[in-house]
Amino acid sequence: MDKFYHSVRLDAELCKGCINCIKRCPTEAIRVRGGKAQINSKFCIDCGECIRVCPHHAKHAVYDKPDVLKQYEYTVALPAPALYSQFNNLDDVNIVLNALLLMGFDDVFEVSAAAELVSEATREYLSGHEECLPIISTACPSVVRLIRVRFPNLIPHMLPLNPPVEVAATLAVKKAMKVTGLPREKIGIIFISPCPSKVTYIKAPLGTEKSQVDHVLAIKDVYPQLLSRMKAVKDDYLEIGTAGKIGISWGRSGGEASGLFTENYLAADGIENVIRVLEDLEDQKFINLRFVELNACPGGCVGGVLTVENPYVAEVKLKRLRKYMPVARSHVEEETETVIPWTTGVQYEPVFRLGNNMMESFARLNQVERLCKRLPGLDCGSCGAPTCKALAEDIVRGEAKEADCVYNLRESLHNLSEEVAVLAGDLADGQRIGQETVNLLKDYIQRISEEMAVLDNREDEE
Repeated sequence: MDKFYHSVRLDAELCKGCINCIKRCPTEAIRVRGGKAQINSKFCIDCGECIRVCPHHAKHAVYDKPDVLKQYEYTVALPAPALYSQFNNLDDVNIVLNALLLMGFDDVFEVSAAAELVSEATREYLSGHEECLPIISTACPSVVRLIRVRFPNLIPHMLPLNPPVEVAATLAVKKAMKVTGLPREKIGIIFISPCPSKVTYIKAPLGTEKSQVDHVLAIKDVYPQLLSRMKAVKDDYLEIGTAGKIGISWGRSGGEASGLFTENYLAADGIENVIRVLEDLEDQKFINLRFVELNACPGGCVGGVLTVENPYVAEVKLKRLRKYMPVARSHVEEETETVIPWTTGVQYEPVFRLGNNMMESFARLNQVERLCKRLPGLDCGSCGAPTCKALAEDIVRGEAKEADCVYNLRESLHNLSEEVAVLAGDLADGQRIGQETVNLLKDYIQRISEEMAVLDNREDEE
């Protein structure tokens, strides 16, 4: 599997070449070249921020459609906790779970139930690994990928436990095979996701060799189908919910940390805030901190780009729903504790380095610094890069040129025109025209023509 698989994709036909995405991308993974955006697969962490801000809907997430249920003899739905927050006046998650059965699923396994198992395992891990504090949550795949490519010093602080969706999938497979007697390939484990980041995790997981999830549906696709079926759920519906407050709370920012029963935690949401916290963690600015919960989406999973409800309204709905629920209903047992830990480690991916070794990187870094001094420092984005420094790095990598900066290009044209004016003045004064002067004049004209062509092409792209 490609370690840089991505669920966030670009529709070039819809792209207008604006700079909204390059300005908001947290890893500077997007460039505008030839009037169209381009996504660098090595830099992208699938946070979905570009989907959120693109006014032309040129960015989208790749996921499965509900008809994948037809591919299997037995299907199990894995609803994310954020799914419950999308409905008005919901007072019992069992209504949603029964609606999933009416939708065509044969069984349901709540991700929130698996979240309670992970919370319990996390509490145990914290007590036995004081030397690794603060421990950073690994529930958000985008955060894990961000640390992997940008914050290598923090990798030892990452919680080496599978996210709840993976734990739920593994347990759901075991349960389905035991109940049905069917082989694994005839059982479909289908996750209902709030974000593209988790789609990427399913295709290219970190911490485990292969995910047990077979397909991923978007909450926004399932939502309208569930609405009609929820109305059809009778009063004597099945009590199939197996999660309490702790598991349901994972759908919002701070919910995971609240299940650890400690006050020494930090919870941040929104990718820009996450980066700020990671930078401070790397600089060791926090003291007496035991746990750090980070979510790339604003408000947590309820703010994923594959949801339908306003994240802040969804958070309120989730709080109301958990009000009358027990604290927890799922606990780690001997048969479940083995599926929670990572089976593989997460390795640093130095995708941002400028050279193949330290000496080459330092040399290129000096080139970047010199280029930055020649660039205007406006970070206007007209060159197709988010900042002047990013453009300088692209130039050093051979992916751009100084003429891409429209301000430098215009200044160069201005200087050339002044030199031509001086030469024209000399000619007007009656000075003898030598071959050297003629050649110089031809050179000026050629250079002006070339740079005007570059400027015209850039204006056409814009």
